[in-house]
Amino acid sequence: MNTAVGARPGPSIPEGADQRWVTSDRIGLQLVRLIRLMERKRLSKVGNTTDNGVERAAYVLLARLVIEGPHRSNALAEAVHSDPSTVSRQIAALVRIGYVERRPDPADGRACLLAATDEGHRVFEANRDLRNREISRITDDWDEVDRERLVDLMDRFTTALESHHPHDVPAPQGAEEDR
Repeated sequence: MNTAVGARPGPSIPEGADQRWVTSDRIGLQLVRLIRLMERKRLSKVGNTTDNGVERAAYVLLARLVIEGPHRSNALAEAVHSDPSTVSRQIAALVRIGYVERRPDPADGRACLLAATDEGHRVFEANRDLRNREISRITDDWDEVDRERLVDLMDRFTTALESHHPHDVPAPQGAEEDR
């Protein structure tokens, strides 16, 4: 409990809220904290773009192509839950710098597949190594059981989030501030 003079109390719990609601609230607050912290750290270190001007978000596309192999543009947009026009713009930048190439689709000569180039693979692996070293430093004092548990719980949550289709309920006023 925060008892500092002039401190505002924490958010109130609505009347009738059960333990599941309270725990969900705690999860939500930790997610907001995590997302904001990751954005701040990323922005303070490297900005929204790389040295060659590619948006950081484009690396999600590169990673998908390296890990899963070639995709059609629409399938790639669907896989990363993004708008096809956004993916098209990001792919154009990745093609321009030589990380991704367009190949004829053997299943349909009218279509093309997007594939990571050798340079795209190299850049992905270099970034992956840096990320993994940083995560290792952050969790250095964790035992392997806790690290594995975090992976399992994050995977379970992310999978549930991907498959969840919320009802068409309007967002509450001010919801943008919580993201």
